[in-house]
Amino acid sequence: MATKFRSLQGIVFTLVASGGLADAIRNSICLRGVTIAKPRNVGRKASWSFGIAALLATSGGFAAVEQLEEIIVTAEKRAERASDVPMSITAVTGGQLEKQGITRVDDLAKVAPGFTYQPSDYGTPVYSIRGIGFKSDSVAVAPTVSVYVDQVPLPYSVMTPGAAFDLERVEILKGPQGTLFGENSTGGAINFVAAKPTDHLEAGVGLTYGRFNEADAQGFISGPLTDTLSGRIALRTEQRGDWQTSETRDDTLGKRDFSTGRMLLDWKPRDDLRFEFNANGWIDKSDTQAAQFVEYSPTVPNGYQNLAAALSAYRPAPNDARVADWAPGTSLRRDDHFGQFSLRGDWSITPETKLTSITSWSDLGQVVPIQPDGTPYRNIAFTTSAAIQSFSQELRLAGSAIEERWRWMLGGNYESDTTRDDQLGYQSSASNSGIGPDRWHTFLNDNHQNVDTWASFGSLDFAATSTLTLQSSVRYTKSDNHFSGCLFDTGDGLLAAAFSLLASSPIPAGHCVTLNPTTFAAVPIVDKSLDESNVSWRIGPNWKPIDNLLIYANATKGYKAGSFPTVPGLVPSQFDPIPQESVLAYEAGVKQTLPDARLQFAASVFLYDYRDKQLLGYITTAFGNLPGLVSIPKSRVTGAEITATWKPIARLTINPGVTYVESKVTDDFISNDPFNTHVDLKGESFPDTPRWQVSTDAEYDFLLSDAASAYLGANVAYRTKTSAAFGDARLFTLPSYSLLDLRAGMNINKWRVELWGHNVTNKVYLQSITHITDTVARVTGMPATYGVTVGYKFK
Repeated sequence: MATKFRSLQGIVFTLVASGGLADAIRNSICLRGVTIAKPRNVGRKASWSFGIAALLATSGGFAAVEQLEEIIVTAEKRAERASDVPMSITAVTGGQLEKQGITRVDDLAKVAPGFTYQPSDYGTPVYSIRGIGFKSDSVAVAPTVSVYVDQVPLPYSVMTPGAAFDLERVEILKGPQGTLFGENSTGGAINFVAAKPTDHLEAGVGLTYGRFNEADAQGFISGPLTDTLSGRIALRTEQRGDWQTSETRDDTLGKRDFSTGRMLLDWKPRDDLRFEFNANGWIDKSDTQAAQFVEYSPTVPNGYQNLAAALSAYRPAPNDARVADWAPGTSLRRDDHFGQFSLRGDWSITPETKLTSITSWSDLGQVVPIQPDGTPYRNIAFTTSAAIQSFSQELRLAGSAIEERWRWMLGGNYESDTTRDDQLGYQSSASNSGIGPDRWHTFLNDNHQNVDTWASFGSLDFAATSTLTLQSSVRYTKSDNHFSGCLFDTGDGLLAAAFSLLASSPIPAGHCVTLNPTTFAAVPIVDKSLDESNVSWRIGPNWKPIDNLLIYANATKGYKAGSFPTVPGLVPSQFDPIPQESVLAYEAGVKQTLPDARLQFAASVFLYDYRDKQLLGYITTAFGNLPGLVSIPKSRVTGAEITATWKPIARLTINPGVTYVESKVTDDFISNDPFNTHVDLKGESFPDTPRWQVSTDAEYDFLLSDAASAYLGANVAYRTKTSAAFGDARLFTLPSYSLLDLRAGMNINKWRVELWGHNVTNKVYLQSITHITDTVARVTGMPATYGVTVGYKFK
């Protein structure tokens, strides 16, 4: 008897159920020139139901509904689908990053809910994930979110500006990652995967022109050099004119002058042996951003009155991101450079066992002038001079056994860092710029460290059944940190003369003025050591009842190393280190690709038990409360996250993501707010930790002809209000905001043309608020920018 079908889907599923059709077409189906290939990692009949069900009826015939792209990641230091990784991870391809204009680490907030960026009071980038971050004024400070390029560490956040460049993809791993990616990953890890050399000649160029005379250029060339050696060279330069204007005079600031490059060499002398060499670096001669004045608030209300009248009468900056102020004739041009060399070797000892070695050397130099007071009076200014050299070596052996039921990894790591972090301060007219009749104009905060870290690690995965896998990993870390530093007279003798009024004997010019609180004699230098060790671990089951459904639960313990501060140390105790902090994280989640392969989603809930959270605060000394590092004994973070990739119709892709984070200090802890008032932090939320973050990117692409296509895209990022500092001070509220980016482009043969706009509504939003010396000031995000990008690829 003939069967009536009410829809194409009814025909498809009836035919597939017979089984014979699946065998007959198991290689591929071609309709109207569109090939639906067998999806990876799914059962035989199910895979063809996915492929055939992706065809929908249209007027006059069939059209293809594209399946979602599977992104392969190395989050657990082995290649696997992102949907198979039992942890919260955001993976974005290089093509998506390029279209969305993501060229810096801080741009990742557009695609990774839960990730936040904030500049420190002196401009050093601070990255946080789910509230786990460390805001410090130091340059050479270990972050809570570690950044890697091809698993090669960038151990300090100041090294990361050139990481988001010429990429295959980026992976943002959320939650402690201390077992495989090392200590100092209590918040998470970001692994940028560089685009690799190709086995055929390929090249491309791109040019951008935009608002504020932005003129960027980038290009790459890739291909084989010999039968066994291939290479890739990529370069980019970003140039832009001034975008900030002075509130009090005809003056501008904000030039962008940043160039970066990378050279990759892949050598495969044998089928079982491969080497990857990476040389990369960047130069930054951009202007540092000027702040906006908010309010006059002297550090010493009854102190020196040089600027009291002027600052009291100075009006707050308008609600305009472009308007700020700085001292006339002041150059805020930075002079930074970074270079790194790395060599990775992979030797397949047997088909089941691989030995991997990763060696790297990094060198950073930095000279950064900033004026954080937001006025033309130079109430306070700094020039940070920093130098960091870092060597690391990792060696690991990974393999599998018993038909891959057991997968294991053993390894070790050594890192040696030498850092110099000097802050030259200028405050000749500040309320606290003297002792009695003696005034000073400059001072030097000095912080030099040598840090050696040894670690051994291992992981073991056991497939208990065909659907249930048990995972575990552990890492032992030992670190030795040696510090020397002081508060120095800069050589003019003024600071030394002022402190000599307090000291038991005169202090010569150019010497340390830090005083022994018992003898009141100036110490020659402050030397301290911090030796620590810890054991990070991770354990949990994951269950795959069907091919495209993963349910997992994890318990993870991670640590961040202790730190020494860069502060104006009047007494040696201000340089005391804080001990390592730890996060014990519990997470449970689900990842699923629905049967029509048009919707992937991931959902998770998490609970973090946070101990000894590191904080730049105040300590009690013989001279009163002075800046220093402190630890908050107990805190808690709870939350949930949902992300998805959805193709509701052919050619439309939507990527929504929502993160809810509730952070709280759970024990009594007395500290100082930004106005040096004692407050109990119990019950307060963490700074720069919005309760809600939402991001959605949508793109619709369509064919114009056989050789041309076009696309329209939009990205919306929203976050609720938060605070820039502990203490719940009204002036330190960072209001909620939404940012809208738009794009429209065409691909014609080898050409790509895109019109783009970022923050197209010209929303004024705040990135940080500070109280340094006598003013409260704020730093805004960029105003609306727009432009056109033209690219061409040679293949």
